[in-house]
Amino acid sequence: MNQNRGRRPDRDRDNDFIENLVRLNRVAKVVKGGRRFSFSALAVVGDGKGKVGFGFGKANDVAESIRKGMEKGRNSMIAVPIRRTTIPHAIIGRYKSARVLLKPAAPGTGIIAGGAVRAVMEAAGITDILTKSLGSDNKMNIVKAVFAGLEGLFDARKIAAARGKVLSEMWG
Repeated sequence: MNQNRGRRPDRDRDNDFIENLVRLNRVAKVVKGGRRFSFSALAVVGDGKGKVGFGFGKANDVAESIRKGMEKGRNSMIAVPIRRTTIPHAIIGRYKSARVLLKPAAPGTGIIAGGAVRAVMEAAGITDILTKSLGSDNKMNIVKAVFAGLEGLFDARKIAAARGKVLSEMWG
């Protein structure tokens, strides 16, 4: 008998997404009897085809905090415009004191990026990009700055369609 009763079957999520753990942190809360330890995890999840998200999970167990971070990342995915294997244009993503420069690169360049930015680019499916982290070295703020930059990217076809023009008319 079919258990789903007309619903779509659940997909095996481990095979569909690229999951990267950016940071795992042990946090101590001092109470009357000593210290209580909990864990926080910053995770990046993507499909490798232009969709990527991040999540921050907190729990008393390492595995549970990672699971929560991955789940929040799946639920907060954004679509990133990709041109061939890179981004359409250069942009600086800003979040608080973190700034991240994202520049398109020629095919074969690879991902020139630090740990937090590299995790986001690999999950998004971007294989050729030049990046530079400016300002803060807080991994959470760097990831948020990268997402601010990725959300600010424009796709030429969408802009042309919104203006009612053909792509060749844009550079007339």
